[in-house]
Amino acid sequence: MTGKLRLPPLNALRVFYAVAQHKSLRQAADELLVTPQAVGQQIKLLEDTLQVTLFERKGRSIELTESAILLSHYVKAGFEEFSEGVRRVTKSTYRDRINLNASPYFATHYLLPRLSLFREILPGADLRLTTMVDLPDFGRDDIDMTVQWGYGKWPDYDAVLLVKDPKIICCTPQIGEQIKSAQDLTKFTLLDTVKSLRLWPDILRHLSVEQAAGEGSIGFDDAATMRRATLQGIGIGLVSANDFEEDERAAALVAPIGRYALTNMKPEEVPGFYLVVPRGHLRVKAVAALHRWLINQDWASDLRVSPLPKPVPLQAETASSPGIPADDPKNNKIKNLNSGDVK
Repeated sequence: MTGKLRLPPLNALRVFYAVAQHKSLRQAADELLVTPQAVGQQIKLLEDTLQVTLFERKGRSIELTESAILLSHYVKAGFEEFSEGVRRVTKSTYRDRINLNASPYFATHYLLPRLSLFREILPGADLRLTTMVDLPDFGRDDIDMTVQWGYGKWPDYDAVLLVKDPKIICCTPQIGEQIKSAQDLTKFTLLDTVKSLRLWPDILRHLSVEQAAGEGSIGFDDAATMRRATLQGIGIGLVSANDFEEDERAAALVAPIGRYALTNMKPEEVPGFYLVVPRGHLRVKAVAALHRWLINQDWASDLRVSPLPKPVPLQAETASSPGIPADDPKNNKIKNLNSGDVK
């Protein structure tokens, strides 16, 4: 019968975690308020217990071995779970509070119209919503989970795609008149997002457009500011589908190379909104309930905008009114109106 795995001393793991973070025995000692010699003794104890080498000395610095890098991920996750558990049990007043963070765009366009639905399934929860463009510090900012725009690359956390955010290349009608092909896009300032360095490069590659080195762009922190800059004619913008529908109807923006020019991009090149959460946070019942609810929502339905009504040919109306037989006397009135006779 296999015996239960014997774990190393917790204090040795705590010291290892500090050294792995700082990559320095002295800095780890300063954080832990002990001597560098005491730190070295704990690292040796841990290496002897595990029978592996964790650090290699390179002059005055140290480098993590492959085993140390692997172990550090699990130790980091473990201490984060310890911290979360302590926070939950010591703050009894906030035990049922859920702190949800979201990007401003997702909060405004997707989340707010639906929050009342969540209140119906978990009425006792104290839900707090904050907005932030960048990924929050979950511990420092006291955040349970966040919805972030990007490509799902958060290796230290669980990330689940909620909805894709396909972009439409757009500009003012005045700029649009000067664009005859996709290559013409590079003649104007490309309005970009500072959250991703790959958005425009992926798009131009998809369109087989060569961009000369040094061609400038302007980066924006959030989608709303980029949209306003596009409306002001500062350059070529990338606007989400719902926003473009509204601006197109108002004749404020056009899609110079077609609104469906980017529909065939590779799935991994299309950004989206992801639900990001530290793994240990899902142990809390209320947090897990909100997590499930967010995942189960059909957020993509908010992208389905009703098409413009198709114009009805005048000849079709003069023949007969829909739903009225052709020989009905009411059709005589319709014919008279169409011919300009207002009797």
